[in-house]
Amino acid sequence: MEETVPSVEAYEAAMVLSGVGDALGYRGSRWEYCTSGPQIHAELAELGGLEAITLQPPEWPVSDDTVLHLATAEGLATGLEGEPLLQELARRYVAAMGDMEGRKPGPTSILGTSQLRPGEPEGYRIPFNPTGTGCGAAMRSLAIGLRYPHAWELPTLIRVSIESGRMTHHHPTGYLGALAVALFGALGARGEPPERWGAELLRVLPLAWDYVEGAGVAVGDNAAAWPFFGDAWHRYLVSQGLLQSHSPLTPSATAYPFITGDTNDPSVPSGSNDPVFPVTSTSPRSCRYLESRGLLEGRGPPQVPSLPSPAERDAAYMGWALEGWPGRSGHDAPMVALEALLAAGGSWGDLCARGVLHGGDNDSTGTIAAGCWGLRGGLESIPPGLHCCLEYRGRLRDAAHRLHALAWGGR
Repeated sequence: MEETVPSVEAYEAAMVLSGVGDALGYRGSRWEYCTSGPQIHAELAELGGLEAITLQPPEWPVSDDTVLHLATAEGLATGLEGEPLLQELARRYVAAMGDMEGRKPGPTSILGTSQLRPGEPEGYRIPFNPTGTGCGAAMRSLAIGLRYPHAWELPTLIRVSIESGRMTHHHPTGYLGALAVALFGALGARGEPPERWGAELLRVLPLAWDYVEGAGVAVGDNAAAWPFFGDAWHRYLVSQGLLQSHSPLTPSATAYPFITGDTNDPSVPSGSNDPVFPVTSTSPRSCRYLESRGLLEGRGPPQVPSLPSPAERDAAYMGWALEGWPGRSGHDAPMVALEALLAAGGSWGDLCARGVLHGGDNDSTGTIAAGCWGLRGGLESIPPGLHCCLEYRGRLRDAAHRLHALAWGGR
């Protein structure tokens, strides 16, 4: 099967709109820390709606999400690979902490970057953190999927997302959020519909564990904390009608043909008949979100509840949250984003209402949801005020162009 080549404009929209979702949800920290979706929507109405807003500092700066996402994107855009890339990402994450005035970086990101030692052997690794469950790794990882979108690059995507994620969030719930968002970016870049993304995530988790185990870093601690992420996603996807509860959780031949040994795909390098990692099954208890949405098979139509009001969405998102803050964790930030994508379809306004303007960690879910939406929706339907004056717009655009050239070779 021939891969669909995305346009450079789609990459640009993904990166720019990730910043839009961040700045809109953040509103200079006013909305990020507002726990009431109805209040946020009331304030938006007082402002005149999305069409009346111009996102620019000082009222509408980007938060730590975009600063750290740019660190990822610009690090990847150097074209470095392997150990040099990981060292470069660590260096950029440390440097990014110098641009955090008024941007509210999370405590885990602050701690993690303080422990990095870029330039030293394995200086990109930090100790396991039992509380490193936040979304700080997820929010900065869409660019990884844009850099490594091809099916045959899955092993690299797994390695880079996990290693970059645990540079600050060394806990499976944290760094698997980075894997999820990177995977969604890769699948979206290749034109795979969002209805399939969650099922593919579950099918990739065993490969991710094989990588973590093989890397040999804090294996016991990671093993003990591993089940929660998959458990939450399994239940969510089944509830949405996108996963059958007894579906075999091995990588699908459509999305990742070379893992299953299908060499009819011309994009697969020769010699790739065998799985790169052994494929094992995921525990039946490992997946709540997928179960609740019927998403495990990766086929539609999804059973997404309408949740027409902000209050209903706040209540639903709270049901997936850790410690009472929806979207703050590595498992549910991409979950809220996917829910918004599934429910909104091609409507930018609905995407913002559901994925950005809620009573949780809305700049982080907004970064992910809006960036993924941009891959399919582009910039044409977006009110100009939301992106024309966006802080760091030029850097986001330039990174998108470099990532597209590296990933697709100018095609």
